[in-house]
Amino acid sequence: MIIPIKTEKEIQMMQEGGKKLSWVFGQLKPLIKSGSNLLKIEQQANQLIKSIGAKPAFKQVANYHWATCLNVNDEIVHGIPKDYQLKANDVLNIDIGLYYRGFNTDMSSTFRVKTQPPKPNPQNNTVDEIDRFLATGKLALKEAQKQAKVGNRVGHISEKIQQIIELAGYNCARNLTGHGVGRLLHESPMIPCFLRGRIEETPLLQKGMTLAIEIIYTQGSPELITDNDGWTIRTKDGKISAVFEETIVISQKGYLVLTKVPF
Repeated sequence: MIIPIKTEKEIQMMQEGGKKLSWVFGQLKPLIKSGSNLLKIEQQANQLIKSIGAKPAFKQVANYHWATCLNVNDEIVHGIPKDYQLKANDVLNIDIGLYYRGFNTDMSSTFRVKTQPPKPNPQNNTVDEIDRFLATGKLALKEAQKQAKVGNRVGHISEKIQQIIELAGYNCARNLTGHGVGRLLHESPMIPCFLRGRIEETPLLQKGMTLAIEIIYTQGSPELITDNDGWTIRTKDGKISAVFEETIVISQKGYLVLTKVPF
């Protein structure tokens, strides 16, 4: 397995791309609300990416024609933007890749759709559980990133994700993974959300690796199905799912996040 190691100049270019992608993400915040249409989010993402002199990375994937993947509720990844109007307490995942100056960055985050303004309902236990579910994924991403350091292995990242997700009573996706990212949108190594085999047999982490660590998990069973569109993957039991992803670079001192959700 050949894992690309980035030079300082290449990392600098990815940092620039990462900042631009984070900015695009931030501009979409006003659309994460009840009444917004997924097609509007896709349209806005396209316009924003064009305005900063970049390209949608996902459109470089064969037969995928959209700048975003938008997944609602039981949809977990690769959701094609469609004519759907968000409702309060929907769970919306936004996944965007950016191609800039020869390099890709990739990020994804999941949100609970609120009314504008929010109308709290303390007796709505479903909402409370959604918040807990999403908080677990955010925590898993933060703690998994701490494992991304020189001398550790991919298995340390996977093991930490699995520990946090399963301890909370949820399940990690078994056939979807994080990945390396750089000149290609998907590079080696693959980064599962659970430990496969022995840690010592997983790839060694080195300075200059750029990784898109993804927390991909479900509220219920990890069994997934694919829609007739050939792209959208959702939970078989219909329970909600979420993804949290940031692009990072491993340095001698630890890791640096290149794509951070600005809200």
